Amino acid sequence: MTDPPDLPYPARWEADVVLRDGGTALLRPMRPDDADLLVSFYARVSEQSKYYRFFAPYPELSERDVARFTQVDHHDRVAFILTVGGEMIAVARYDRTGPAEAEAAFLVEDAHQGRGVGSVLLEHLAQAARENGIEKFTAEVLPENTRMAGVFREAGYQVTGGMEDGVVSYALEIEPTAMSLEVMGAREHRAEARSVARLLTPSSVAVVGASRSRDKVGQALVRNLVLGGFTGPVYAVNPTARAVAGVPAYASVLDIPGDIDLAVVAVPADSVRDVVIDCAAKGVHGLLVVSSGFAETGREGRNRQRQLARLARAYGLRVIGPSALGVINTDPELSLNASLSPVVPSRGRVGFFCQSGELGTVILETVARRGLGLSTFVSAGNRADVSGNDLMQYWGDDTETEVVLLYLESIGNPRKFSRVARRLAQSKPVVAVRSGRFTQGVPLGHTVHRTSVPQAAVDAMFRQAGVIQVDTLDAMLDVAQVLAYQPLPAGPDLAIVGNSDSLGMLAADTAAEAGLSVVRQAGALRPDATAEDFERALTDVVEDDAVDSVLAVYVSPVDLDGADVARVIARVAGESSKPIVVTFLGSQGVPEPLRQYDERGVAVRGSVPSYPSPQAGVRALAKVTAYSQWRSRPRGQIPPVEGIAEERAREIVESVLAARPDGGDVEGADLDALMRCYGVDIWPAYRVQSVEEAVATAERLEWDVVLKATAPHLRQRPDLADVWRNIDTEAEMHDAWSTMLSTIGEPESAGFVVQKMAAPGVPVVVGCAEDQMFGPIVSFGLAGVATELLGDLSYRIPPLTDVDAAEMVREVRAAPLLFGHHGGEHADVAALEDLLHRVARLAQDVPEVVAAELVPVLAGPDGLTVLGARVQVAPVEPQARMDWYARRLTRL
Repeated sequence: MTDPPDLPYPARWEADVVLRDGGTALLRPMRPDDADLLVSFYARVSEQSKYYRFFAPYPELSERDVARFTQVDHHDRVAFILTVGGEMIAVARYDRTGPAEAEAAFLVEDAHQGRGVGSVLLEHLAQAARENGIEKFTAEVLPENTRMAGVFREAGYQVTGGMEDGVVSYALEIEPTAMSLEVMGAREHRAEARSVARLLTPSSVAVVGASRSRDKVGQALVRNLVLGGFTGPVYAVNPTARAVAGVPAYASVLDIPGDIDLAVVAVPADSVRDVVIDCAAKGVHGLLVVSSGFAETGREGRNRQRQLARLARAYGLRVIGPSALGVINTDPELSLNASLSPVVPSRGRVGFFCQSGELGTVILETVARRGLGLSTFVSAGNRADVSGNDLMQYWGDDTETEVVLLYLESIGNPRKFSRVARRLAQSKPVVAVRSGRFTQGVPLGHTVHRTSVPQAAVDAMFRQAGVIQVDTLDAMLDVAQVLAYQPLPAGPDLAIVGNSDSLGMLAADTAAEAGLSVVRQAGALRPDATAEDFERALTDVVEDDAVDSVLAVYVSPVDLDGADVARVIARVAGESSKPIVVTFLGSQGVPEPLRQYDERGVAVRGSVPSYPSPQAGVRALAKVTAYSQWRSRPRGQIPPVEGIAEERAREIVESVLAARPDGGDVEGADLDALMRCYGVDIWPAYRVQSVEEAVATAERLEWDVVLKATAPHLRQRPDLADVWRNIDTEAEMHDAWSTMLSTIGEPESAGFVVQKMAAPGVPVVVGCAEDQMFGPIVSFGLAGVATELLGDLSYRIPPLTDVDAAEMVREVRAAPLLFGHHGGEHADVAALEDLLHRVARLAQDVPEVVAAELVPVLAGPDGLTVLGARVQVAPVEPQARMDWYARRLTRL
């Protein structure tokens, strides 16, 4: 995407950012017409801050200063400003001092110091500098300027420095490092969590658009806030009323006498802009927009929605919505029901995020009927700003939330989703329903660049991140009940205790299908088994070290409610370190003893989830078991990969694109050189146009060669032999040539090559692709048409840990062929894993490599032979991966 011609700077450098306190700001390059902004900003800066910047008293900027600071070339001289509500609050700049070096300087308005402004400016300034070939920043800081010194020291870059003439000189190598990315991720997490906290924990709420008509949205919102028992003041904004549903009404937000944390907006779409401006002037922290008439209505609505998000962020506000159902926080200190739903589930330890407002109502009713307590609930509608990623950041820090549920209709930023979800899932389980999974090849709203991401790759991204993926709302709540109330299982071994042989067998069949192993089946209890019988059987299996989880099945005899059995199950579960779930088919439903509550009436751990069928309980246990195993196994390390020549690889790709600006295949010497940059040697292949050339080439290779047709379409035609092996004489070459021509066609269409015979091995394929939303994706599988037809491939998003690579090789269904299946030789799996790391590095280092495939790769006992490779390159948008190295909010 090229920059609009009316902008004097790269548009990709503009970004909405979240600051440390949760407020937002607009970051953009300096423009010549910013002179007045700069002068006003400088007038508000204290004399001390000016002294820190210039090392001398500098009360005013001269006209020459203003011209010099605002007129930059965006290459050798770059300046970024940060604005809130159109007012400049900070500026950062660099001036090139050498071929790959620049001096950096920062100035932040005193009122905004301590908000993390300097660190976010440094990230973006460094990203722009890297694009312009700069590798190092230098900066001079007075010793007493501890804030600025902290920005440099804590950035995560490699920093050196020392004192000279009373000034501390710093040198920063600005190439991203594991530490700088970790620091950035931690700051992003804290800032976004804080921004969401301001929306979900308000001390006061105003409903803008409150109506006196009971059938209007505005009154429903006021009524639900009041009847829900919100502990803070509620205000109504209605220019024609004095009160709405018993709360005071005001003509404008600006007329409300008290402070407002959250404004709930229920006005027509074309009036929302004015409300945003009023709320910003009032100092409101965030907006919940339930108004419709935005992206769901077409192009004009999408434009209106983009303008809403950008305007709110520019004024420092975050937005939930538009077309949102609302938010709920069941904390009794808040009792917030800022939603259109009159149904509020009980207090619990589960956070729930969904998009659709209509579905949100169904979800709340279902959750309440199930008795599953929630901590917070957000139905975000069109997600113009706040998304599931933001909520995960918040729930990661929220001590009142132990389980996170996501009902996703689309993933706005899958790359960030993967990163944030993986971090969260290491401490709290994340369960996701992704609608459209089988009707959409990629998430809704997701466009791809050059390649189409298969559904299996998206599923692999969820698994890699530790997300528990389910297909339905009921399945999600089934899993949530185990996670919320029972401990995690230590392994896959299940015991079944019940008084119904038939239901026990159904449970065992389901367990085998779901990947659990039934190690104990005490289903021999009589149909009229007593509570004491159940207690003995349950205690026995719980104390068995071979058992990791337990399913209890109870079918009550006629006219018995089974309350005694329920009390026994609840008591054993409350004392067990292993999860216990139950299918309780009592004549009067599920008895209350299966649930346990604290003094606040919140269902607590030890409550026993009850399912209408044993299959549902077993499947829920299987999902929880898989998550527990993911969480307990080592994450692994990103291993060093020797022999990488990243800069040379970039030069080769740039040379290819210079010759072919639209991109295409990398061929011949360029292909060999590019792969050698990543330590991959392609087995030499010599193109031939006639049998005479083939014979001459074979003689030069001293025979024992193969004749291969390389046309891509032949890979899909197993009926057409495209390789003739072990050719040792001229006669054999003539025979091979004529036979292959009779089935394949002319040499020009087949693309014949001659290669020396390689050592035998299992043929595998290793590939990568660049996707606009996901970034690089690496794949592995055994080579062949059957693998392609069955989709027997594994996928991961780099960077790969050693555990990732090992799992990729082993999780394909055909993997036994690499480990001596039926007496075959063991392949050099360590070499395969090393090759995966090398391809992953290529994909990660050079985004212009939009697709690469090494096929076939022969994996033998003594190493690998890469017999062929295809690499496609294409120009990519400069901002394709900018969010990897500098914090920014996604712009939809």
